[in-house]
Order: sequence, then structure tokens, then C-alpha cells
Amino acid sequence: MADMSEFVDISPFNDEEAAAALHKIAGSKYIAQASKFVFPEEDASYLGNIISGINTVEEFQTLVMQKIITRVLGTTAHTFSYDGISNILNSKGKFLAMSNHRDIILDPAIVQLVLFNNGIPLTEICVGSNLISNELIEALIRSNRMIKVVRGISARELYICSQLLSRYIRLKITSGESSVWLAQRQGRTKNGLDMTEQGLLKMLDMSGTSDFKTNFEELNIIPLSISYEYEPCDIAKAREMLISRTQKYVKAPNEDTMSILTGIMQQKGNIHLNIGKPLAPEELAAAALCDKNDRYQAIRHAVDMRIIDGYKLFKNAFVAYDLQFKTNRFKDRYTQEDRDAFIDYMNNQLAKVEPELNHDDLRDIFLGIYCNPIVSKELFGFEV
Repeated sequence: MADMSEFVDISPFNDEEAAAALHKIAGSKYIAQASKFVFPEEDASYLGNIISGINTVEEFQTLVMQKIITRVLGTTAHTFSYDGISNILNSKGKFLAMSNHRDIILDPAIVQLVLFNNGIPLTEICVGSNLISNELIEALIRSNRMIKVVRGISARELYICSQLLSRYIRLKITSGESSVWLAQRQGRTKNGLDMTEQGLLKMLDMSGTSDFKTNFEELNIIPLSISYEYEPCDIAKAREMLISRTQKYVKAPNEDTMSILTGIMQQKGNIHLNIGKPLAPEELAAAALCDKNDRYQAIRHAVDMRIIDGYKLFKNAFVAYDLQFKTNRFKDRYTQEDRDAFIDYMNNQLAKVEPELNHDDLRDIFLGIYCNPIVSKELFGFEV
């Protein structure tokens, strides 16, 4: 087994650490509240009793997390589907799952559920340190194989932490210890445009000790695309984008925690996960022939192509497009009832935002969240 001692501050809890942390929070009132939601037929102490008996990370993921996510999907999603699992089953060795990012917790959690149900070892998950806001959340997150990605630090500190994270991800994959889930960008996509950050690819390359092609080939990148009919935290994202147009957006206390809870609890309609084909050696070889930053752009393009192609368009996207662009282009993709239902939903969401903000601009941003995946598909040459 590889020496992981230098990564103690960012690595997930081991079995002993997880057991100690979980036993400490088992009696929390928030665990009791979660128990009522996940196990409504049981006493409020049911989940806490399970957690107090957890001794390993695997037990926590099997006895708690998989049941929670199954319950969340069963109560907040109309349907859940996925395709492309053969791209993982046929892949050699561990892999880096590079995903679009729409919901803080559910995106990676849904991936873990699909892996679990197909008998595939679960991944470790990269999560921003800003989400670890208290002892309860840290216990739950780090006991769930979550890697800490340090946020809110100076440029020099960021460079050092990026090197550490890059080495950790590469070592986990190349040693065969674990696959890793990583969002294609820092933070959630808020405008509906799923685009990979070039800086992320540079970070991954930092730890490479061979040529450019080999450095990326050994990471075995598999792009993932998750689609929600009703975007998690849609109105909160629209509000943040609107405010950010004129000033620096400052998060309220516990805003990230509220986003986690909202994303989990709100109704999401239909959900789909697409698992794309791994980046091929010939694609990486072609990227390696490019100059400097163009090499990263080539890989970024390959990842984005798979994510945008794999994104599933639901009726809301077509309704939003016709409303945004004042057209009937996609009227055959939905009924008048579908259109009216989405308009009612949108108006109810917009009404939650303080009236002093410009609601016309807010409406445009809100519609963009839903229709921009169509814009992306057409920009990349895909049929919709």
C-alpha cells in the first residue's frame, strides 16, 4: 500500500477515525430529524442507533448512505435512470470520474449509488473545505470517503495545496487503491453551462512524472453528466448570479448548509446520469501535440463534448427555451399543460426573492439555467 502520511489533512477518515466521529454525533438532534425523513416508520432514534454501532467506512456507506440516497430519490424524484455503466465495467483499473456539477451532495451521492448497485467499488469524492462548517458535517462527509479540497486561501497556499491534491488523486488511482470523483469546475454550475475549468486540468497534470500523454492516460478520465428536470437550488443560483453582476456576492451564514438541505429535500422531477466513454489514448496523443495551453484546451474540449452530449433534456428545458427566446420552436416537445406548469413553478420561485431586485433580469437568468443546455448542445453540434 502506498505511503499516504503526507495527505492526512485532506484524506477521508479511516475506519477508526470514522467510527469515533460518527459515534460522537449519533445523538445529535439533526440525526434524529434525518431519521424521521429516511426511516419514517421507525422511532426517531433509529438512525442514531445505527450510527452508534458503525465501525467501518464501508458499514457507514452500506447501512446508512445508500439507504439515505435511495430514500431521497424515492421521495423527491419522479424517475431516476442512468446509462453507460459498461464504460466503467469495461474500464481497466481505477478511474477519475470527472462530472458536471449541479448539486453539492447529490451529484456524487447518486454516482455512488449506481456504483454500489452494480457491484463496483465506490469512489473517493473531492469536496470543498467550505462545506465542512461544523463537527456534524465533517463527521458525515469525511466518513463518506470525501477528500478535502482547501478553499479560501492565498494564491501561494493554493498552489501548494493543489500540488498536494494532485499527488493524492494520482496516487490513489495509479496505486489501484481507489477511484476518485471530481467536479469539472470549482463550485456548482449556476448558469446551466457545463464547462470544464482549464485550471483543474493543470492541477491534475502537476503530479505527472512522465510525458503529457502518459500523465493523463494513467488517470483514466471518465466524464459523467447528471441532469435534473428541476434544477436543485435554481432560484438561489439565479439570485446569486443577479447580485454578482453589480457587486461581490457574500454568502450568508450557513448558506452552504442550507443549499445542501434544499438540494436534498426539494422535488427534482426526473433525474438521469450518463457515464461517458473514457478519454482515449489517441485523443490524449493528439492533445500532446498541441502547444502549451492548447493541450489542456484539447482535453477540456473532449471532456465537455461527452458531458454536453450526455446531458438529458427534459420538457422544462424546451419550455424555458421558447419562453426565453420568444419562439414556438420546440412546441412539439411539450404540451400546453407542461408550459403552464413550468410558468407557475417559475413564478412561485421568483416570488421567493426580495422585491427590490430586478425580477425581469432574474427571470432571464432563471430561464437560462434551464435552456442553456440546449444552447450548449447546438454550439457543440449535437442534435436536440
